[in-house]
Amino acid sequence: MLNISLPDNQNRRLSFYLAMEEYVARKFGGRDCFFIWQVEPSVIFGRNQVMENEVNIDYCIGHNIKMYRRKSGGGCVYADMNNLMFSLVSQCENVGFAFNRYMQMMILLFRKLGVEAVSSKNNDIMIAGHKVCGTACYKTGRHCIVHGTMLYDTDIENMSHAITPTTAKLEKNGVKSVRQRICLLKDFTDVGIDEIKDLAVNLFCNEEYVLTDDDIEAIEKKGAAAFSIGMIEN
Repeated sequence: MLNISLPDNQNRRLSFYLAMEEYVARKFGGRDCFFIWQVEPSVIFGRNQVMENEVNIDYCIGHNIKMYRRKSGGGCVYADMNNLMFSLVSQCENVGFAFNRYMQMMILLFRKLGVEAVSSKNNDIMIAGHKVCGTACYKTGRHCIVHGTMLYDTDIENMSHAITPTTAKLEKNGVKSVRQRICLLKDFTDVGIDEIKDLAVNLFCNEEYVLTDDDIEAIEKKGAAAFSIGMIEN
């Protein structure tokens, strides 16, 4: 698998990485590609979600948390620099196959970390009954894009206030709050976040492509055009 990397350590807005997924799908049409990214505090809600029902907009604006709508379905997630975002761009046209492959990759990663994790029927990865990863998938052209989060040392205070699922949704999972439902990977391993990134790349990829200045410019243009709707960057 081909690892896609950036030539610098610059922090980019979340819309850049969403656009990067689709750009990579077109540029490397015959290859499976993988990359890891991190963002400043952001919430990302699913394609069919009503933002006002899922996000505390006033809190996000007041705490400089960006808000984005993604093209995949699924629930609302919170991300910051202390969690990891994974993207798999698959040449496979079968969404179920691509999704299952991604989940197997993540379970393998946890096994290599010495952490017992399982996948759930809700497309989550769980440790001791608590969610540590969320996953979503969608099809673009002849490719499938699977992306997910890994909660490592995420700001629970921000997450709890920024995401506002309904009481019915929480009760469906047998909990009363976002905090009760999730766990942080740092509580189950001594491996640092940068070491986990290196481990994942070495585990899944055997080749690397570093994006050029032209690639980055094209991705930035696509991000501005394709992911501006439903995006609030206060």
